[in-house]
Amino acid sequence: MKTSNSALQNSDDRQSRFELRTLLETSRMLIESQEPDFVLNNLLLITMGKLLVPKGMILINQDSDHMYQISKIKGRNALEEGEVIKVEFPVDQLDCSVLHGNELPEITKKLGLGEDSVFFNLRTTNHHLGFLCLGPKGTKKPLTDGELEFIESLTIISSVAIANSRMFQELRLINRKLDRKVHDLNTLLELSKDFNMMVDRDEIARTFKFAMLGQMLIRTFFFVLDENGEKSMVADSGLKAKPSQKELQQMFELDDVFFCEDDHDCSFLEKNDIKLLIGLRFQNEKIAVVGVGAPANKQPYNNEQVNFLQSLGNLALLTIQKTYLLEERIEKQRMEEDLNLAKTIQQGLLPSPIPTIEGFDLAATNVSSYQVGGDYFDIVNTPDGGHLLAIADVTGKGVSASLLMANLQSMLHALAPIDISLSGATDSINDIIHENTPPDKFITFFWGKLSSDGKRFEYVNAGHNNPLLFRKGTEEPQELEEGGLILGAMSTIMPYESSTLEVQQGDILVFYTDGVTEAMNPEQTEEYETERLTRCLKENLHRSSEEIMNAVIDDIMEFSDGVQYDDITLMVLKVN
Repeated sequence: MKTSNSALQNSDDRQSRFELRTLLETSRMLIESQEPDFVLNNLLLITMGKLLVPKGMILINQDSDHMYQISKIKGRNALEEGEVIKVEFPVDQLDCSVLHGNELPEITKKLGLGEDSVFFNLRTTNHHLGFLCLGPKGTKKPLTDGELEFIESLTIISSVAIANSRMFQELRLINRKLDRKVHDLNTLLELSKDFNMMVDRDEIARTFKFAMLGQMLIRTFFFVLDENGEKSMVADSGLKAKPSQKELQQMFELDDVFFCEDDHDCSFLEKNDIKLLIGLRFQNEKIAVVGVGAPANKQPYNNEQVNFLQSLGNLALLTIQKTYLLEERIEKQRMEEDLNLAKTIQQGLLPSPIPTIEGFDLAATNVSSYQVGGDYFDIVNTPDGGHLLAIADVTGKGVSASLLMANLQSMLHALAPIDISLSGATDSINDIIHENTPPDKFITFFWGKLSSDGKRFEYVNAGHNNPLLFRKGTEEPQELEEGGLILGAMSTIMPYESSTLEVQQGDILVFYTDGVTEAMNPEQTEEYETERLTRCLKENLHRSSEEIMNAVIDDIMEFSDGVQYDDITLMVLKVN
């Protein structure tokens, strides 16, 4: 009897050591695995093999109280592996380690495992993962306490292994995403280096095309750019036909990120099997659209791919915008060089130094604004010993105004040696300008001839600001207004009239352009005007011509706070 009990005890000890060794080996194998599928498969096979159970399955919770996926299934069953079913385990029993099928008849029937089935809870400290579901043993005997304890221990180990393998999978996925992002960033960095060296838009388009083909493995795509309202294809590949302007406009009206499976009216997208449209903005204005077909793997575009396409498109767009800005800068520099040259030529047409006229104190200047203007003054000797004094202002600014001013200067110098009346010469100048200039270009012009003995001054005013004549004994200046229309407005019908003054000692003549009287205060609410000019002149009549001229310029600059929008031209003639 003692011998029999001893043998039984030894058999139980051997069985316990075997089960413990099995647990240790199984736990090592499961915990070292980083694949949830491997863990679940081995858990089911080991338990079914250990208990000789013909039917079994593993249910994995789908982050819901009642929805489970049949992750693994063995034995005959109407259910299929991978199927998601609703299994309403009592919520208050989800913390229990073991549930018995005879207490859950509806569930056992639904799972096709029989009433004697057992459900082992797969859970960690914080999460319910699912159930290991085992049907009745092949021997029809219930599970012993030792078997229950063994399987429960195995499920605890497996739950930890499942949680660990899930964590490893998540880390692996995160690492793959990080690797992809690093790769995308490196690609964009290299492309940005290439783009930064480009100034040719065709080369930019080729680089964008190679990036789409080589980096994204996209065979069908296009890049449309809106240049001042005109939409055109910058780069494309694999298109069956070009889009019309109407279709291009339709694409610009869609969302900045638009998946073409959504509703739209653009037939071009369907014809070319375009899957995704990306709108690109510059200074918050959509000026480009990138459209792409399916990638090489035929999978839908994910967020990372959309972000990369946006970055690549923006990189190409900014580089294209840079070329426009560079062209504008070069054009601006060229224009500034032309303007500086024109200004130099224009200044060269003005008399320098100012000629001296015996018996007179003469001062004249042109204070140029930033732009090339059309102001002009001149002092020309005539063959009879007299002198022509002229001042003019061409409408507008820029090179066209300076060219017209140069033509006027040429005509004046050509007419000076000819024996022709001042009125007749003005008629000829007007007709030439009217016939050879655009209808929107005019010249206000005043000129007069000082006789050789300095006693008479004959003048013609062609629509210019009236020069002011100050005489001793008079309070207000006389305005020299006799003449006619501005030059170039129409051909001469009525001859220009001239008028002659007797020059007296102490007379002061002041000629000026509208840059004087139309100078603005800093608020641009008030002009300098003739009244202020007259007041300034009256206060300085006792001075020399140059001092009078400088006093006026200083007063204008003080009034406008040094801001000048137009040329200022002044000529002061004082009779000594």
